[in-house]
Amino acid sequence: MTDRIMRDRPSDVRIGYAGGAFDLFHVGHLNILKHARSQCDFLIAGVVSDEVLRATKGSMPVVPLNERLEIVRSVRYVDDAVAETALDKLDTWRAVGFDVYFKGGDWKGTERGMLLERRFAAVGVEVVYFPYTMTTSSTVLRRALAVLADDADISARVTGVQ
Repeated sequence: MTDRIMRDRPSDVRIGYAGGAFDLFHVGHLNILKHARSQCDFLIAGVVSDEVLRATKGSMPVVPLNERLEIVRSVRYVDDAVAETALDKLDTWRAVGFDVYFKGGDWKGTERGMLLERRFAAVGVEVVYFPYTMTTSSTVLRRALAVLADDADISARVTGVQ
């Protein structure tokens, strides 16, 4: 669907792209997508593939890619969702085509963020940052799951119930 839309779109349509792992989907993810949709006419969500997550973060997601794609596609602010399989964001831009790239505010002012801005500026893509949702994060959820798993293991060993 995205390829057809990108080829046939009117020139005055502002296409936005918000990429992320979207693992353990939570309100912070919803906030990014909601804010992004308010600043474009058509929002594409890039769901980072398991392989790219392993290469960039050193870990695999809890929820597999096909399920994360289905969840993100179901969010009302998202017009289309694609698997993000390229390490280089410019490769993603070449494959998808968008006018504005949305990123969490934790990148703003960082070396990586400034490099991203320069590279996208060279091809006419604007980078817009949104505030990071402090109340919930996938990292905190992963830690909580690890604690619960450890507690369940201890409980099973003590009670003999598996």
